[in-house]
Amino acid sequence: MTARLSLSTLDDLPADIARPGYDVAGQKIGIVHLGIGAFHRAHQAVYVDDRLAAGERDWAILGASLRSPDTRDALRPQDGLYTVLVRSSDAIRPRVIGSIRELLVAPDNPEALLKAMGDPNVRIVSLTVTEKGYCHDPATGQLREDHPDILHDLSFPLTPKSAPGVLVEALRRRREDGIAPFTVLCCDNLPSNGKTVRRVVSRFAELRDPDLGRFVAEEVAFPSTMVDRIVPATTDADRELVAERLGVTDSWPVSTEPFSQWVIEDHFPTGRPRFELAGAELVADVEPYEAMKLRLLNGSHSTLAYLGYLAGHETISDTMAAPAFVRLVRGLMDEEVTPTLRVPPGADLASYKNSLLARFENTALRHRTWQIAMDGSQKLPQRLLGTARDRLKAGAPIDRIALGVAAWMRYVTGKDEKGAEIDVRDPLAERLRSLANAAGPEASRLAPALLDVREIFGDDLPNDPRFTTPVQNALATLLSKGAAYAVEHVARMPETAS
Repeated sequence: MTARLSLSTLDDLPADIARPGYDVAGQKIGIVHLGIGAFHRAHQAVYVDDRLAAGERDWAILGASLRSPDTRDALRPQDGLYTVLVRSSDAIRPRVIGSIRELLVAPDNPEALLKAMGDPNVRIVSLTVTEKGYCHDPATGQLREDHPDILHDLSFPLTPKSAPGVLVEALRRRREDGIAPFTVLCCDNLPSNGKTVRRVVSRFAELRDPDLGRFVAEEVAFPSTMVDRIVPATTDADRELVAERLGVTDSWPVSTEPFSQWVIEDHFPTGRPRFELAGAELVADVEPYEAMKLRLLNGSHSTLAYLGYLAGHETISDTMAAPAFVRLVRGLMDEEVTPTLRVPPGADLASYKNSLLARFENTALRHRTWQIAMDGSQKLPQRLLGTARDRLKAGAPIDRIALGVAAWMRYVTGKDEKGAEIDVRDPLAERLRSLANAAGPEASRLAPALLDVREIFGDDLPNDPRFTTPVQNALATLLSKGAAYAVEHVARMPETAS
């Protein structure tokens, strides 16, 4: 039987395998991370691992899940160790990460998590709980005060379920104990994510107690960030590769690309690791970087995911093998997104867009269109609809954006172009499917029905024919002629002077 990756087997790994160059067991927890999923383990945990290896002690991570025990159950027997497989077109480079020292599951023992967050040595609480994890309205950025988890946490604040509930109860306890508040570091794809999370969390705190709400709003740091790294879901083939290359089993490795970017607003009152020495960019204003990433990378990714899935492509690289999709996404970036951006000083926008296309085409990363298509109701506002609003404000066309939105509409009907079921994963999946079933397969009924979901589209877009008409027309084409035809048609559009 093959041994398992752990501290006891670390020294037995082949000499060419990168591994922690520090005393893993001797590190203290300095960061609590909520949402201990694949992205965090391929991104922020790697930066922390680099700083621990450079001798910055006591910044190890306690990873906590607010839902599933899967990551804890996989990694705790491995002493928190796991493998990152960095895949390029010509090589796969494994690296063992040791920065995660403890793992908890909040529903199993919420008190253990809150106690850990109260440790004075914990100076940062970071989050990757996905857009839906903040219990907010994506169209407005406000806390959804009627969200079931928020209602629960207001009634039972000592056993919180939501990210805002956990943060506020931990901050309340630190304040009561005379311990400085930790910095809340959101690493999710939210617009102005630090400001958005401050708004959501301080509002929840205010609902609990107005004085606590003022404290959170005024005394807690919420620096904004931008994160970028493509991380497909782990497969059994990844596990087999680790066993072959390392000679040990790893229950939950992560696979990723060579590219990694982390832009951080430098506001950490109680200290931070020197992330800039690990390749992060510490800046005064994250928003221009965030807009570039959300609109160019994430907007393109979602457009490719919905259209690619409907056209029968399993992965993004499969989708990009079709020339019309390349032309479509290049046109989306150049013609419709770029004119809306405030480019950061020194940024090479042309090179960035070229790098995105190359990353999408990386055949070593099997990033499934179905995976990227998840939670679209939470993602559309920041990935496509913000760009659409800016274009409409400028009196400019939105044909490619409209096709992406229409593809989402077609996707959430729950039936693909061959009539097979689509496993739609979305917080609003049942409601969207019900609206689609009631409207039927005519774009003239289906588009208005879905546009009426105001927490996605707001009050402005459903009443603007400059938006509704191209979306309905694109949906009609998708329903009558299919995604491949629709992409080919829009991809042939001439460049404009936008």
